[in-house]
Amino acid sequence: MPLNNFPHVYQPIEVGNMRLKNRIQYSPIVSNHAGLRSGSVTRELFDFVSTQGKTGASLVTIGSTPVNFKEGRDFFGCLSATCDDDVQGLTMLANELHRYDCKLSAELIHAGQWAAFTLPPGEQAWVPSVVAPYHDPKRFREITRAQMLTVIDDFVAALNRCVKSHFDMAMIHYAHGNLMSGFLSTLWNQRGDAYGGSEQNRWKFPLELLEAAYSTVKGKIPLEMRIVGDERMPGGTKIDERIRFLKEAQKYIDMIVVSTGNLEYGEAFSYNMPNYYIPPGVNVGHAAAFKEACPELVVSVVGGISTLEHAEEIIKSGKADIVAMAKALMADTEFVNKGARGLEKEIVPCLRCLYCLRRNNNDLHIAGCAVNPTMGWEYRATKPTPPLKKKKFMIIGAGPAGMAATNYLTQRGHEVVLYEKDDKLGGRLEESSALSFKEGFRAYKEFQINKTINSGAKIILGKKVDAQTIKTEAPDALIIAVGAKPLLPPIKGISGPNVKDVAEVDKKTAETGHRVVVCGAGLSGSECALGLAMEGKDVTLVDKIPEDMFYNDLTFFNKPTLKRLLSDNNVKLAGSSTVIEFAEDGVIIEKEDGSTEKLLCDTAVAAFGLETDKDLLDELNEVVPESYIIGDAFKVGMVGDAIGQAYWVTADI
Repeated sequence: MPLNNFPHVYQPIEVGNMRLKNRIQYSPIVSNHAGLRSGSVTRELFDFVSTQGKTGASLVTIGSTPVNFKEGRDFFGCLSATCDDDVQGLTMLANELHRYDCKLSAELIHAGQWAAFTLPPGEQAWVPSVVAPYHDPKRFREITRAQMLTVIDDFVAALNRCVKSHFDMAMIHYAHGNLMSGFLSTLWNQRGDAYGGSEQNRWKFPLELLEAAYSTVKGKIPLEMRIVGDERMPGGTKIDERIRFLKEAQKYIDMIVVSTGNLEYGEAFSYNMPNYYIPPGVNVGHAAAFKEACPELVVSVVGGISTLEHAEEIIKSGKADIVAMAKALMADTEFVNKGARGLEKEIVPCLRCLYCLRRNNNDLHIAGCAVNPTMGWEYRATKPTPPLKKKKFMIIGAGPAGMAATNYLTQRGHEVVLYEKDDKLGGRLEESSALSFKEGFRAYKEFQINKTINSGAKIILGKKVDAQTIKTEAPDALIIAVGAKPLLPPIKGISGPNVKDVAEVDKKTAETGHRVVVCGAGLSGSECALGLAMEGKDVTLVDKIPEDMFYNDLTFFNKPTLKRLLSDNNVKLAGSSTVIEFAEDGVIIEKEDGSTEKLLCDTAVAAFGLETDKDLLDELNEVVPESYIIGDAFKVGMVGDAIGQAYWVTADI
C-alpha cells in the first residue's frame, strides 16, 4: 500500500548530477531577512531558510541574490553572494538545509531597471535600452559593452562562491524585466547595435552569459534558469519566441522555472505573484509548451499552485516535471511532509491573499502569513509549550480570531470554553469566503472549523454572552473576540427595505434586484460589486473618495487585477460622491461640485465598513481581571491581522 496519495509528486527526479527526493520546489521569495545593506546571513535569515527546508520540499531556491550590490540589487535585505566574505554565511545555509535532505540553490540576478529602487539619488540603473515612457533618462542609462562584460564576470564570481559554499544548484534569473530578461525582450531591448534588433541579436548577450556560467559550474552543480512564457506587457515577448530562445539556451542549463509577468507596471506585476483573482496554475500552459519543445530539460512551473492535488495533476499529465510553490509552504511549514505521510487533510490551506507581501519592501522584513503568524518571524516565535499554570479560558466569539485562539490555547494544554452567539462557527469567515473566486478562504474556513471542533474545547453555540454569563462561567482568563459591527452612517433611508448589508449580500442571505448600487469602495464593497457583476447584474460602485483610491486597503499586488475585473464586468464607478439619501428607487449622491444625482437601482448595498462595539467591549472587559481583546474587536483589519493577534496574545500565556 502506498504511503501517500500523490505518487507523481513524491517520485524522485534527476536534475543534472543532482537527485531530488520529490517534485516540490520552494519557489524563490524575497524575505528581506539578510543584513539590510550588507546582505549578510543573519540569524533571522538562517531560521527562515531552515524553516523552508523543514517543509519537506526537495529544493529551496533563495530569492533575489544579486551578483552586484551597486548596480544589480533590487531589494535591501536580500542575500549577498557578491564577495568572498559571504562564503561563510552561505555555507551555513547549505549545511542547514542538507540536514533535511533538501537541496539549496540561489536565484542569481542582475536587477537592471529594478536597481533604481535601491540606487542613491543621482545614480543610474543599467538597462538594455532607455524606453519611454517607462524610463526617465535621469535615472536609467543604456548598458555599455564593457559593462556587459563586467556583469558576466560578476555572475561567474557569484557562481564560484555558490560552488565553494556547497550549494547544490544555482539559478540564473532571466525573467520579470530584470537586466538579462530585458535583453531578451522586444519591449525592453530597443538597441541599435549588435545586441538589439533581431531576436538572434537580442539573445546574444544572454547566451554569452549562459555559456560562461556553464563553463564555470560544468561537472560541479547544475543550473536552473527562470524564464517567463509571457511578459504580459504591451509590446512584450510572447511564448513562441521564448521557445526558440530556449532551444538555443538548453545546452547550457539543466532546468527551467516557468513564471510570467513583470516586477512592475500594472497587472503584469500581479501575474508575477498571482492572487486569488487569477486562476491557479496560470503558467501551466506555458510550461507544457516549453516541455514539448525541449523534452530533455527538467521543467518546473510556479504560479498560484497551492494544493498537492493540483501538483499531482500537473506532473502526472506531463505538463511539468516539478511544481514550485511558496505561499502554500508558508501557510503550512509541514506541507510536503504531511502529504508524504498521508496527512494532506491536516494541511493548512493557503488563502492566496498575498497578506505575506503587504509589508515586503526595502525597509521591513516579511510580515508573515495570514494563516501562519510565525512565518517570517521564526526568531521570535516559540514552539507551543505547556503553561507553567494551566488556566481555564473563556473565549467569546468564534470567528477567525476566536477559533485561532481556541486552537493555540488547547494545543498548549489550557482548558477552553468557546462561546458563539450564532448557531455555527466561522464568524466573518463565512462572508469573506462566499464569493466564487475565494476558494482558498472557503478551504481555510472549513479547515479551521473542523480543527476547532476537534480541539478539545467546550463549544457553546447560539448563546450571546453578557457580564452575568462570564461570572457564571468563572474563567481564570477571558479572551474577547466578538468581532465588529457594520458601520451605518446616519444617512436618510439607510434602514429602508431596499438597503442590504454587504455581508448578507455576499452570503446570499439577502437578495438583490438587477440594478444594484454598492455604497463603499473598500475591499468588501468592491469585491461584492464584482461578485454581483459576474452574475450579470448592473452594478455601480460609489464612494466619497476619488476613484483612484478605491479598494485602497488592498495590497498593491492585487489592485491591478481587481481594477481590470471590475472594468471587464462593466462595474460603473462613481468616485468623489457622497451618499446623502437612500430612496425607494435609488441612491442620491452629492458630487464634489455640490450637485446631486440619483443613481437608479432596485437594491442598495451598505458597505461602509466595520466599527468596534465599544459599549459591548466595556461591559465584557470589566468582569475578569485577566482579559484580552483580539481581532476586529480590538482593531478592524484583515483575516491575517486577527489570526496573528490571536497567536501573539496566546503564545506566552
